[in-house]
Amino acid sequence: MTATTAPPRPAPPHRQAVSAAPAADVGAGAAFVSLLVVVALWVANGGVGQLGDGAGAATSALGRLTGLVAADLLLLQVLLMARVPLIERAFGQDRLARWHRWTGFSSFHLMVAHIVLITVGYALDERVDVVRELWVLTVDYPGMLLAAAGTVLLLMVVVTSMRAARRRLRYESWHLLHLYAYLGVGLALPHQIWTGADFIASAWSRAYWWTLYAAAAGAVLAYRVGLPAWRTWRHRLVVDRVVAEGPGLTSVYLSGRHLPELPVRAGQFFQWRFLDGPGWSRAHPYSLSATPHTGVLRITVKDLGDGSARVAGLRPGTRAVIEGPYGRLTGESYTGGPVVMLACGIGVTPLLALLGELPYGPGQATLVYRARTEAEVAFRGELEWLARRRGVRVVYLLGPRATRPSWLPASAAGLSDAETLRRCAPDVAAADVYICGPDAWTAAARAAAVAAGVAPRRVHTEQFAW
Repeated sequence: MTATTAPPRPAPPHRQAVSAAPAADVGAGAAFVSLLVVVALWVANGGVGQLGDGAGAATSALGRLTGLVAADLLLLQVLLMARVPLIERAFGQDRLARWHRWTGFSSFHLMVAHIVLITVGYALDERVDVVRELWVLTVDYPGMLLAAAGTVLLLMVVVTSMRAARRRLRYESWHLLHLYAYLGVGLALPHQIWTGADFIASAWSRAYWWTLYAAAAGAVLAYRVGLPAWRTWRHRLVVDRVVAEGPGLTSVYLSGRHLPELPVRAGQFFQWRFLDGPGWSRAHPYSLSATPHTGVLRITVKDLGDGSARVAGLRPGTRAVIEGPYGRLTGESYTGGPVVMLACGIGVTPLLALLGELPYGPGQATLVYRARTEAEVAFRGELEWLARRRGVRVVYLLGPRATRPSWLPASAAGLSDAETLRRCAPDVAAADVYICGPDAWTAAARAAAVAAGVAPRRVHTEQFAW
């Protein structure tokens, strides 16, 4: 182990946290209830009765319903990614990102349906062609030009969120474009206030929509702006030293003030901005690669692009702006007994931190470390320390990837994924299993763990998703 590396150590007992499952149930129930409330308000404001008042009225009524549900989902989408700590702990970033995409696409499709149905309904009532009616609605109705601009911005966000587009965009570019969603939501509000019959139809409607808008805006301001600013000022993190761990792999050690008060656990990540020049405003998600209870924070970054490459050039004293901590790949899910960790490449970093924190007994922990070459194996010194001092069993699986979907290297691809896992970790069926790596590899490793007899609730994964 190098002189610059502090040995990992178990977390203090007070770091053990309670399960967030009740909060998850409450959150999911609240989202469902919000949709029921929207439909109930539409019914109370005469929506059902208008379905029998002729083709134009019925079409317009359905248009209002789709618009209301679209607005509700859009605001729920904002809340999902507002980084509210209770929601983060309950669901985890990867699940929230999936729901965020689902609600985003659903709300956009409903918004398009709202525009079409409202335009057709008004055109039928006024006996004019649809194109003319769309022009009149956009130009002459209060707030509609702003709503049209907001729709264009949301369309841009939706298009760039498609998988094909995301594969062609850098994370930094996608993140910048995605921020326009907030402006799109804000531009939609005036037309609801001025022309939205169901928005202003009753005191209950006004109370509900203003409350939901205030909650979404307040959550963004509090948890995307206020809390990160407070923690950045409070802890004043600065780069202490930068250490090359291997080819294209760099660790950054950060010191600061009151670090024991920073509510972070091994396995979590922050969004980092380093004040080192142009481009500092673009945040990057990096996990802690060491237990955060030693008075120093450490992240380890692989050179995968512009943002990660510049980390190697950071100088001591550079200030850091942080958002977080985020993530559920933590010890609060540990139930005691055997621990099996499956890491691929840079995915070893949060698992290494967890190995230092979890209170497993001697010989109860196994780390299966997947890498392409011997040179890409990081932290060998720390892993040897863990093997000597805490009895961790480390299994290296080296070589190029298999041609079939598998978590194994090509040299072992002829073997069963589950059987190979049982050979690497004989007690895996009774263990808590933690997995971190690329999406496809993680899915294959999770499937292998379940096939090897691990209860799905004891398989813990989290990927950074965007």
